[in-house]
Amino acid sequence: MHRRDFFKTGVHAAALGSVVSLSAGPGVAGTSPSGRPQPPSLLRDYTATDHRRRLENIGLCHRAIRSCMRKHLVTDYLPGQCCYNLGEYPCRKPWDPGEPDEQELDRLRAHGIQLIHVFDDWSDSLGLFGGDKFTPLNPAGFRRFVDMVHKRGMKILTYTSACFLERSHPGFRQEWSREGDNLLVGYWHMARCSPASPGWRGFLLPRVARILDDWGLDGIYIDGGYVTNAAKRKIAPAKDAVDAFEETPQYDGAFIDLLGLIYGEVKRRGGIVKLHVDGALKPQSGGMKVYDYLWVGEGVGNADGLRLATKNHPPYVVPCIDMTFAKVQSADEPYLQAIPYMQFPVLQAGRPFTGERGMIPGVKYAPSPDFWVERCKAAWKYYQAHPNGPYTYVGWDAVPERPETRPTHARWLKRYLPLAAEGTWAWLEIGDSSLFARPPAKDVVASAFANRDLHLVLANYGQTPVEIETTEAYVPVERPSAAPSRRWSLAGRSLEILRRPA
Repeated sequence: MHRRDFFKTGVHAAALGSVVSLSAGPGVAGTSPSGRPQPPSLLRDYTATDHRRRLENIGLCHRAIRSCMRKHLVTDYLPGQCCYNLGEYPCRKPWDPGEPDEQELDRLRAHGIQLIHVFDDWSDSLGLFGGDKFTPLNPAGFRRFVDMVHKRGMKILTYTSACFLERSHPGFRQEWSREGDNLLVGYWHMARCSPASPGWRGFLLPRVARILDDWGLDGIYIDGGYVTNAAKRKIAPAKDAVDAFEETPQYDGAFIDLLGLIYGEVKRRGGIVKLHVDGALKPQSGGMKVYDYLWVGEGVGNADGLRLATKNHPPYVVPCIDMTFAKVQSADEPYLQAIPYMQFPVLQAGRPFTGERGMIPGVKYAPSPDFWVERCKAAWKYYQAHPNGPYTYVGWDAVPERPETRPTHARWLKRYLPLAAEGTWAWLEIGDSSLFARPPAKDVVASAFANRDLHLVLANYGQTPVEIETTEAYVPVERPSAAPSRRWSLAGRSLEILRRPA
C-alpha cells in the first residue's frame, strides 16, 4: 500500500478461454469424480507422445542456448489473475454482491481468469459498520461472493497486512510501532507495527488464521506495511521489539521470519500467498521462500523501470503498472514489459470504481492535497458523466480506462497460457545461442519456452524497427495459418510470440 509519494522506488485453458472444461484432455482442466473442478495436469493427462515432444523441445533448447539470464521450470502457476473491486469503501452503505457480480464473474471465467484477488475494500477497516480490518464489510455477502467464485472453478484471495494497522483500531498499542512510523494517505491513518514485536505478533497471527479458516478462501494477499532495512530512517525501535535476528540492508530478519510463519500456515492449508513489499521491491529473504506471487508496480512511475527492476525477481511476479503515476504508449505495452520475463499483468475488474469512497461524510481524510483523494474526485466526476462506462475499476486504473484494456488482456492471456503451462522450461533473456542466424539488435530480448510446443518470444524495446532471422522456421501464434518463416520484422516497442511447427 506504499505509494510513490511516501517511499521512492527505483524505478491451461488457453484454447478454451476458460478455467474449467466439462471433459479433460491433454493439458486441459476437467472435473473430478466428485464434480469439483481440477486444474490441468501434466502427470494425469500427458501421453507418451506428449512427453516425447516435450523432451525433444527441451533438448533442442539445452543444445542451442549457451547462456541466459535465468532458467526456470514452470509448476503450479496461475497467470490469469484479476483484482476485483467489490464496491466502494468507505461507503454510506455496504456493498452487497448480486446478479451484476454473477455476470461479471461469468465474463472473467470466459476471459481465462483463474484467480480473483479482492483488496482492502473487502473489510470494514474503519469500523463504520461494526467490523474491523480482519472481517468482511458484509459477512453474508462476502461468503456469497466466495461461493460465486468457487462455483466457476476460480480461486480467491483476500487482503491482509503483515504490519499495517489503523491507529483507530481499539486493539492497537503504540509499543508495537516505532514513534512516527505511519502511513497517512486517503482514509488510511495506519501505524507500521514492528515485525519484531511479540505483542503485535500475538495480535495479528490469530486473526490471519481466522481469515483463512472462516471464509473458505484459497489464500491471502499480504501487504507488507514495512520499511526495509535498506530504506529505514534512524528512528528508535518499537518499545516492544525483541532483537532476535540479523538485520542488514540485505536481510530483513524479523520481517522475513514473520512472513515465513504466515507462508507456512497458508501452505499447511494448501493455500496461496501473494505478497507486496513496496514498489518494485522483492523481500530481502536470503533465499527463503515466503510467497507464491509477488505483486509489483504500486507507486512506480516508469513501466520500463519496473521491468528492469523486477525482471530477475524469483517467480511468479504479477506486475500492475500504476496508472496514477506511469504512462504507457499503447494497450499492448504492459505485455511487452512482462511476457519475455515470464510475468503477466493483473486485470482490474469487478464493480465500477466510482471514487465516492474519497468523499464520505464523517470520514477523516489525509490533509489536502492528497493524491488518492484527488484521484477519487477525478473518478467520481468521470463516473457521473459516464454512468454506463467504460469504467475504472481500482485505484491503479487509468481515469478513464481505455475501452480496449480488457479485450487486449484477454487476447494476450490466450497467447501466454500455453507458454506458462505446467512443465514448461523457460530460458529468459537469452544470451549466446544458435537460435538466430546472427545476434539480435541490442534492444531486442528473446526468451524460449519449451513444452509439447516450443515458443520463442521476441521483444523490441527500442523505438525503431528491427529485422531478426531465426535459424529454424516458426509460425506467429496470432496468425497460426501463416507459412513458417525465418525472417521477422519487429516494429519499435513491439512483441512477437512464435511457435515452432510440430
